[in-house]
Amino acid sequence: MRTAAMAIALLLSSCTMQPSGPAENPEDPAAGPGAAVLAENLEVPWQLNKNDEGFFISERTGAVVFVEENGSAVRQPVRFANPLSDAAEAGFLGFVLKPGFDENREAFAYYVYEQDGRSFNKIVTLTLKDGTWHETDVHLDGVATGPVHHGGRLAISPDGTLFASIGDASSAGLAQDPDVLNGKILKMDPEGGFSIYSADHRNPQGFAWHEGALYASEHGQSANDEINRILEGRNYGWPVIEGKETKDGYETPFFTTGPDETWAPSGMAAADGQLIIATLRGGAIHFLNLDGKEVTASIKGFGRDRDVLISGDTLYFITNNTDGRGHPSPDDDKLIAVPMVWQ
Repeated sequence: MRTAAMAIALLLSSCTMQPSGPAENPEDPAAGPGAAVLAENLEVPWQLNKNDEGFFISERTGAVVFVEENGSAVRQPVRFANPLSDAAEAGFLGFVLKPGFDENREAFAYYVYEQDGRSFNKIVTLTLKDGTWHETDVHLDGVATGPVHHGGRLAISPDGTLFASIGDASSAGLAQDPDVLNGKILKMDPEGGFSIYSADHRNPQGFAWHEGALYASEHGQSANDEINRILEGRNYGWPVIEGKETKDGYETPFFTTGPDETWAPSGMAAADGQLIIATLRGGAIHFLNLDGKEVTASIKGFGRDRDVLISGDTLYFITNNTDGRGHPSPDDDKLIAVPMVWQ
């Protein structure tokens, strides 16, 4: 059985948001020698992207932070068509660069906005021009949401299709209602709209594909956090079953933390038989072996972790200590790199 382990490797350059430039001591002993802080002072970062230019990170407060490979960082404003909601867990959430970004300079974005005292979920295209992102196309709008559980994750599948997660708006019955989009995982259709791919989710927060299979992370009600293997047209139980419970017509989780452990899992990545899962309340990056369904390694010591990405031999992740539920240090939140080996 293969496990994931941190390597003592070449230390990467690091920078801070304000001012930019090398940090005096970029290594963090919590992740071992070789861990590097690439950016600091992020404002509630939510989703992490990387291309040949550098990193693009959405912030719930309404901006994109661009971190270049050489260590400089710039906060790029976003011109949304609607005012961001200040409800808990709301704001600018999912953000993923479109295929062909180098030419089209476009990304998909998911945000929660405020209208007449209510909050709604929206999925749009953003276009980058002269250092500012502009909302240019609307793909989904008017999905009413509640005080929490907005979902918000966006991801591009290996075949180039956009997937999105929508939470149950803190109203469990909506997840079971086939006529609403709350508590669902959505797939973009060729016309640019969305159809329901799977149902009966509480608050799905992360996607990853491994060997053609889609996995999604989901917050449980009280512990019982889930990793589900998502099959089109299936129902994933909320609120009828939780944890390891079974019932005809509903899918029991591929993996659950059980009733005594809470992860609040968020963004995920996959490589070499492992799911790499960022956890909020769990305060760790966990490596879940897909064959044995067991945690084989963890990175701890950075507080709440929101999203994770693998590029080459390096694992990147963003912390989320400034979201109102963590205990931020003066330099939080951070983009962190950890050289990895698979053995």
